[in-house]
Amino acid sequence: MAFTYFFRDLHALDLAIEHLLPSVMGRSRVRVWDAGCATGPEPFSVAILLAESMGRFAFRNLQIIASDHDEGNNFDSIISEGSYPADPLSRIPKDLFEKYFVPADREGYFQLVDLIKDSVTFRTHDLLSLRPVGEDFSLVVCKNVLLHFKPAERVEVIKMFHRSLAPGGLFVTDEDQKLPAGLAHLFATVVPGEPLYRKVER
Repeated sequence: MAFTYFFRDLHALDLAIEHLLPSVMGRSRVRVWDAGCATGPEPFSVAILLAESMGRFAFRNLQIIASDHDEGNNFDSIISEGSYPADPLSRIPKDLFEKYFVPADREGYFQLVDLIKDSVTFRTHDLLSLRPVGEDFSLVVCKNVLLHFKPAERVEVIKMFHRSLAPGGLFVTDEDQKLPAGLAHLFATVVPGEPLYRKVER
């Protein structure tokens, strides 16, 4: 699904990062998986929020893998370039926009600074393959995707996310998405009423 914009569902992202930071500060590698990234605004939003929270030295230990099915085969080039037209960037807080974007070569476009752009790597991936893009993730973000799956598919995809998470890793999903009842033994609710869950070891 290609529709998205920068800082969408900001409350959920802020909450995930607030609970992520105490467990990852001081680590030599911090891995995040954004599943269903479309053209990249969400993983880049996560990167900007983490850059603000972690500090530049710790931020360099961050690796964000952004994945999507990418039927048009163009997400990789868009994310690698990190360049977007001005209009959809208007939602970004002014201080963050001025700090993390510079004018691009193309008129009317702005490009993310290398610090942010280089923290995100795109991979073509079908969630229904049930094979994760990696392992030992501290955070998995999957928003605006699971609602398109059948209930049984949704369960299997969330099980895959559980396998991909490091011990105690966090999973954040849509604000109106409830964790299927059959998966309650795999995750603990971090904040009551919020779509943020912590991995429980079986």
